[in-house]
Amino acid sequence: MKGERLGVAGSFRDLRVYRLARAASAEIFVISKGFPREERFALTDQIRRSARATKAMISEAWARRRYKAVFVNKIDEALGEANETRSWLDDALDCAYLDLEQFNKMERDWLSIASMLARMIDRASDFCKYASNTDYRVMRESVDN
Repeated sequence: MKGERLGVAGSFRDLRVYRLARAASAEIFVISKGFPREERFALTDQIRRSARATKAMISEAWARRRYKAVFVNKIDEALGEANETRSWLDDALDCAYLDLEQFNKMERDWLSIASMLARMIDRASDFCKYASNTDYRVMRESVDN
C-alpha cells in the first residue's frame, strides 16, 4: 500500500499476502454458503479447500524458510491453490452462483494474492536470509485476546 512502511515480519500473520488470503478465504466461505445443496461435495468443498490451502501453504512456507528450496516449493503450491480457487470462481460465475460484481471483486483479490506469491518466489532470498541469532523453531506465538 502506498505510504505503508515495510518492516521485518515476525510471523506469517504479518505478511500482507497472508492477511489478504485469510480475508479472501473467509469471503469464499460466506459466499459459498449460498451455493446449491447439490454442489456441497463438488464446487463448495473444492473452492473452500483451495482457498484455505492457499493461506495454509503460506504459513507452512514461512515455517520452512530456513531452506530456500522448500520455501519456494511451498509458496509455489500456494500459488497453485490460489489459481485453482480462481478456476472454481469461474465455475461459480458460469453456474450463476455469483453475480458479475461479486466475481470481479473476488477475482481481483485472488489475482493480487497470486501476483504477491509469484513475487515472493522471485524474491525468495529476501525471505530466506539466515541469521545465526534467529531461532526458526519457535512454535508458540503470543496471541492478543
